[in-house]
Amino acid sequence: MNNAPALAPAERRFEFGANWTRFLRVLDDERISHAKLSLQTMLDVDSLAGKTFLDVGSGSGLFSLAARSLGARVHSFDYDQASCGCALQLKTRYFAEDENWTIEQGSILDRSLVERLGKFDIVYSWGVLHHTGQMWNAVENASSLVRSGGTLFIAIYNDQGWVSRWWKGVKDLYCSGIFGRWLVKCAYYPYFMLSGFVADLVRRRNPIARYTEYKKRRGMSAIHDWADWLGGNPFEVAKPEDVIHFCIARGFQLRKLKTCGGRLGCNEFVLVLGD
Repeated sequence: MNNAPALAPAERRFEFGANWTRFLRVLDDERISHAKLSLQTMLDVDSLAGKTFLDVGSGSGLFSLAARSLGARVHSFDYDQASCGCALQLKTRYFAEDENWTIEQGSILDRSLVERLGKFDIVYSWGVLHHTGQMWNAVENASSLVRSGGTLFIAIYNDQGWVSRWWKGVKDLYCSGIFGRWLVKCAYYPYFMLSGFVADLVRRRNPIARYTEYKKRRGMSAIHDWADWLGGNPFEVAKPEDVIHFCIARGFQLRKLKTCGGRLGCNEFVLVLGD
C-alpha cells in the first residue's frame, strides 16, 4: 500500500507516531481551541462548513479534529500506523461514529493512493512533506489533490544552508539507536532550556511563560516539538521562494506566507489553485 522509499541505515525513520501518542496525554480543550484558531487565521475563515479537508500526514490527529470541529468533511491519512491510531483515538473521543471523518494508513508518495483519493477543497500538510524522503515528489502529489479553486496549506522546513546540514547530522545520530538518541537529548534539551532562559532574561520576560504559553502555537507542546525536531528523519529543507515557484508552476497563486524569519523552523504557505 505504501511505496515510500527504503531508507539507508543512517536515515532510519523517527518514530513520529510514538511521539504523537505521548502528546495526546497533554491534549486538552485549550490546545484544541488554539489549533482551530490557527486554521481559521491562516485560511481566513470562521467556518469550514461545506468544505472537504484532506490531512496529509495527520500526525497527532489534532488538525483533523480542528477541521472537523469547524465543520469540514475530513479525510486523514498518515504513513505511521501509530499516528493513524492517534487520529482514531481523537475521532472516537470527540466524533464517534461520524461518517464525515475518515482515517486510513497511507503514504503521499503512493501514486495509487493519490489517484484514488480524488480532489479536496483544502489540502493540509503541516511539517510533513519534508519527512518523506522525497519532498518535492510529496509536494507534487499533495498539490495534485487540490480541486480547481481550492487551497493548499503546507509548511516546509526552512533552508538554513550549513546549519540545516548540521541538524541533519543530529537527526541521523538521534535515529541511530538508543545511545545516539540519549546523547542528543542530553546535549540539546539543556541547550534549548538554557538558551531560552537567557533570551528571556535579556528581554526581561518571564522564562516560565515560554512553556506555559507554548500551547498558543497551534496547540502544540514544547517537549514533544523538541523530540520531533531532534529526531525528525528523513529531513529535507527548502527556501521559501523555491516552494512558491514550484507551486506557481503548477497553477497556484500565493495567498499567504508566514516565514520563520530565516531561522530554525517551518515556513507556512497558503496557495490557491486557479480555476
